[in-house]
Amino acid sequence: MIQRVGVVGAGVMGMGIANSAARGGFKVAVRDIDAAREQLAREAALEVAGSAAAIGRQCDAIFIVVVDAGQIDEVLGGPQGLLPALSPGKLVLLCSTISPVDSARFAAAIVATGAAVLDAPISGGPARAQAGTMSMMLAGDPAALEHAKALLDAVAGKRFVISAQPGDAAKATLVNNLMAGIHLMAGAEALALAERLGLDAHQMTALITASSGQSWMFDDRMPRALAGDFEPRAQSHVLTKDVRLANEAAAAAGLSLPLGAMAAQLLQATCDGGWRTEDDAAALKYYRQRFAG
Repeated sequence: MIQRVGVVGAGVMGMGIANSAARGGFKVAVRDIDAAREQLAREAALEVAGSAAAIGRQCDAIFIVVVDAGQIDEVLGGPQGLLPALSPGKLVLLCSTISPVDSARFAAAIVATGAAVLDAPISGGPARAQAGTMSMMLAGDPAALEHAKALLDAVAGKRFVISAQPGDAAKATLVNNLMAGIHLMAGAEALALAERLGLDAHQMTALITASSGQSWMFDDRMPRALAGDFEPRAQSHVLTKDVRLANEAAAAAGLSLPLGAMAAQLLQATCDGGWRTEDDAAALKYYRQRFAG
């Protein structure tokens, strides 16, 4: 039975998971390399652990919610890493958006300790993570899924079981995030065009959200961008990484992605324009600058 839950990576999504698990009645411990994030955890009455290894020793289920595969390598195998602290009966959930190859590699290393693992990338943004209503893609042993049911109920409103094979949820997430990146850049391009044509951007936003050009990414990002709110919920470099990984997965399958490749280039240009750590709604800034030139 899962009673104690650990979250390694207390960014906006990880903190949302931690708070949702705590509301669900689980005892929660958090670990982050950023002291400010750990202080936020303390203020939320969550326990703070000194290392990933401490999380592994103390907790029955551990969410890893860091940015990329390099950080997961550090969490698992770095000094005071998680792997030596794992044992049969423990469960690790890999929530980062990473390549399917890395997901399968990490899963194999975790299973070798006797612990169970779920390939469990997440989507929906910080507000939904905080509310416990985010989406989660899942791949792994059905027994592990059943064991984690109450915990998953607490942290994810929508769960999509892809297969029993770790790596498949990573593939599904990359397909979704490819669409997210394309929709974001298309929406920013359209809204910047509207501005240059002399149209009222707020009126156009209302029109698009009620019409055939609507997308969730447009609805979520463009009103914030028009309000000048670029406080990072999802930093630009994160979606840039995700779309790059989608292109790499396609290449590994012998395919090229015309729209995907262009979205990756435009997202990277947004990062290179100075908005790497701003919210990816800064795509509108990129287009405004491009169209002004």
